[in-house]
Amino acid sequence: MRLADEGDRAAVERLVHDAYTPWIEVVGMRPLPMEADYAVLIAAGRVHVTDALDGLIVIVPEDGALLVENVAVRPDRHGQGIGRRLMAYAEEEARRLGLPALRLYTNVRMAANIALYESLGYVETGRVGIEGRSAVLMRKELSP
Repeated sequence: MRLADEGDRAAVERLVHDAYTPWIEVVGMRPLPMEADYAVLIAAGRVHVTDALDGLIVIVPEDGALLVENVAVRPDRHGQGIGRRLMAYAEEEARRLGLPALRLYTNVRMAANIALYESLGYVETGRVGIEGRSAVLMRKELSP
């Protein structure tokens, strides 16, 4: 894992496009990660990529938690544990930053993602509307 740099932007944008395009029909609109400004996120040091650029995670330190804003894996690499490794990396980063928890949100219609997060110890903390989408809020407390 490494921080993405400006030279990675096109690959990052392609990865996000490819990972989230199948969800458009399920969600009924473009998922929020497809609307993000990756030049800004990369410049802010928020985008972390696998060395092979087959997965990425966008993380944002907050007061009391690390926000996992986006996790994307190339569709042809699904089922190979990349998403789980990205989430484990986020936990390592939270611990490194001294944050006691991680939080994330995902569309209520992304049932497979919700199941993955639950299997990793995340619990639902609520549901909200975000830019016309219905989101499930989830949180994982880290053990000391």
